[in-house]
Amino acid sequence: MALWDRFKESASQMQNQLVAKKNDLKSGAFRDASMAMCALVAAADGSVDPAERRRVAQLIAGNEVLQNFPADDLRRRFEGYLDKLTADFDFGKVSVLQEIAKAKKKPAEARAVVQIGIVIGGADGDFDQTERAVVREACFALDLPPHEFDL
Repeated sequence: MALWDRFKESASQMQNQLVAKKNDLKSGAFRDASMAMCALVAAADGSVDPAERRRVAQLIAGNEVLQNFPADDLRRRFEGYLDKLTADFDFGKVSVLQEIAKAKKKPAEARAVVQIGIVIGGADGDFDQTERAVVREACFALDLPPHEFDL
């Protein structure tokens, strides 16, 4: 099986795991950490072009697990985190990782945040090294071992 096929299968399995836990993923910390993770992955290379911003926003709106929350609220939070990252990526990344770290109190939520990052990162068909690196950093912020997610 080609590497890309294995990755697609893995991302699909992660999405299925998220859907199975949907009813347990309703806290504000999960919501905020998920939007911070989406912004971090979208801006992983230090910039976000309008097409990428729209693509990630569409993925957020279409994600069954995130439908626990009002779409306008998710969009506002996602855009806010993106604004921090695009204004000053290094400083913004510290702030966004602190937001992600708030989900570590509940291990199931912390794992779901990482899974969302992986699903978002791979949605365009290329979970590149910069995206993998920021998701790995988020694992450390959440006190989760990156190897658990093949990072």
